[in-house]
Amino acid sequence: MTDATVSRGSPAARTGGSPTNKQIYKVALASIIGSVIEQYDFLITGVIAATVWGGVFFKLPGLAAVAAAISVYGIGIIIRPVGAYIFGHIADRVGRKDAMVWALVLMGGSTLAIGLTPSYDSIGVVAPVLLIVFRIIQGVSFGAEFGTASTWVVEMAARTKHRAFWGAWVGFAIPIGLLLGFGSVLFVKSQMTAEAFNDWGWRIFFIIGFVVAIVGYFIRRRTEESFVFANHSNGSTVLDSPARQVWTEMPLTILRTSLVNAMFGGAFFLYFVFGTSYMKAVGFKGDTPELIGLIAAAFMLVFMIIGSLLADLINRRLILLIAAITFFIFAIPYFHLINTGNFWLAVVAEVIGFGFVFGFGYGAIPTFYTENFPTRYRASGASAGYQIAQVYGGGLIPIVAGYFLKSYGVKEAYLYIGGLVMLYALLAIYAIVTTPETRDIDLEK
Repeated sequence: MTDATVSRGSPAARTGGSPTNKQIYKVALASIIGSVIEQYDFLITGVIAATVWGGVFFKLPGLAAVAAAISVYGIGIIIRPVGAYIFGHIADRVGRKDAMVWALVLMGGSTLAIGLTPSYDSIGVVAPVLLIVFRIIQGVSFGAEFGTASTWVVEMAARTKHRAFWGAWVGFAIPIGLLLGFGSVLFVKSQMTAEAFNDWGWRIFFIIGFVVAIVGYFIRRRTEESFVFANHSNGSTVLDSPARQVWTEMPLTILRTSLVNAMFGGAFFLYFVFGTSYMKAVGFKGDTPELIGLIAAAFMLVFMIIGSLLADLINRRLILLIAAITFFIFAIPYFHLINTGNFWLAVVAEVIGFGFVFGFGYGAIPTFYTENFPTRYRASGASAGYQIAQVYGGGLIPIVAGYFLKSYGVKEAYLYIGGLVMLYALLAIYAIVTTPETRDIDLEK
């Protein structure tokens, strides 16, 4: 074990007491930056993979190209636990802030690289190889974000009665990223032809992601360390291998918490990535699917605020349970509403299926993860639980869905994909019920 020292800029070192609301706000704002890029990319990459990458990077017939592109999208998610391990280790040994800064550097560089990767027509088979490599690097950087960012913010708010609300700021990045993503897609598409968009227009989004990462880098560099970690590293010793030790000492907690996020990963793919393609397949024209997604993302932010306030007022588990049950019930009816071809019924489907399920549930998710692990390996545990869910949730579902798409076609595949994510919802319900409530837990341990 090695001793660590308090950062001079930490609120604990400077005030000797609890952080002020202004200090908590600054950390919450800094945490959003990288998470916004993550969600922006999650949407942009998912939509672009489903609609553009097949023709740009793969010379395969019809749905086979789409399936290949979606699989690359999934690979970038499956690799995230590696990033969770690496940056969780850094966060629990060196500090939450440093881990967040360097994750953003890696994220910005890999995002730009994807945007600059030449097409198959330009460099042949090297194009998809480069795409896979850069997507893997991007996935590693994204593996650092949610768990450590949540830890950073929730620890800063550890002595308040509003930990879920402040933690939800990390979640706020999801609808904000989606609003930026859908908004930018609609704007860019309106400024060029479909041919130009498929040829080079889609690359603009990845360049924008790089620019925002640079801005975020400087913001995070000027932000304070978590006072809980500062006090912990000042008054005791830091673990030599926190990312390994949390797996040794709390494996069941990691696996149980991961089941909850696996459901949300399935919800994202079902309603946004696959849902966008499905709306186009059943006859929604032009940018209508993106517009519907934009509306749902706005409602998601509202539901997330409500969910976070109720999570502080009541408890975390009830909020998550309501979201999981709604997801289970609505997985198949969602598609029947889309099948009507009616714009407003499709909006209702998206607002309930994604806006409410994802938004309301994510009002409690950041605190749910961070409060289940002690300070000595909180970032590692939260990151591990959150990101391994991406392997068998957000990452596996796109790959399996690609098989369903190829085998059954879009209009039949939804039954199989919907059934699959209903299973994830049941597993999440089990995990929520069997996990102890953490609303009143002391985070300074």
